Amino acid sequence: MIEVRGLCKRFGPVQAVRGVSFAAADGRITGLLGPNGAGKSTTLRMLYAVLRPDAGEALIDGVSAVHAPRQALRGLGVLSHAAGIYPNLTARENVLYFAALHGLSRAAARRRTDALLELLEMHDLAGRRAKGFSQGERLKTALARALVHEPRNVVLDEPTNGLDVMAVRALRALLRRLREAGHCVLFSSHVMQEVAALCDEVVVIGAGAVLASGTPEAIRARAGCAALEDAFVQLIGGPA
Repeated sequence: MIEVRGLCKRFGPVQAVRGVSFAAADGRITGLLGPNGAGKSTTLRMLYAVLRPDAGEALIDGVSAVHAPRQALRGLGVLSHAAGIYPNLTARENVLYFAALHGLSRAAARRRTDALLELLEMHDLAGRRAKGFSQGERLKTALARALVHEPRNVVLDEPTNGLDVMAVRALRALLRRLREAGHCVLFSSHVMQEVAALCDEVVVIGAGAVLASGTPEAIRARAGCAALEDAFVQLIGGPA
């Protein structure tokens, strides 16, 4: 489970995140939905300890990502917005390297890597150097790295950016499998279709603050709209 309590972050004169609070439960897919610049990525970066908040708390299965980041991150897999992979390593080597960073033994790393290559249908990529991979192939490799230590919680920042239709469908299927296995899945997006297709819970963020949270049905009911897109536009104060 992921919990965010009153996170705040300022960059000079800009208050990027203003007291953001929400929870993402196990066995659920939770979406952070907001326009570009709403504070979604900044919130997630504080959650996975790349940024330190000015105030507030972020908990991974009850462990503070602010005060005990190394311990908290053991239970978290992260696919960041700019998930670079090592171009001179093969897909398999990229995953094995991250397994070593997480302290897996060589035997455990090989077993886990083989399982992920199977899960993500990466057999044709396994022995290829990552230089020249398509966006979808890079995403698969980065996602395998994020999952190699079998985290209970998974965070993805704008995961479908640049993907073609088939890659998006494959990613949706994987996230649903993670949910069915009881994982907590949290991802950010400004793409309404992704949120509507995947999410059990939605957190709407605008101008660095939470504007609404709940199931898609609850969000629509609160805004008095039949469509989630219309509810979102109303909540963020956009044009009708």
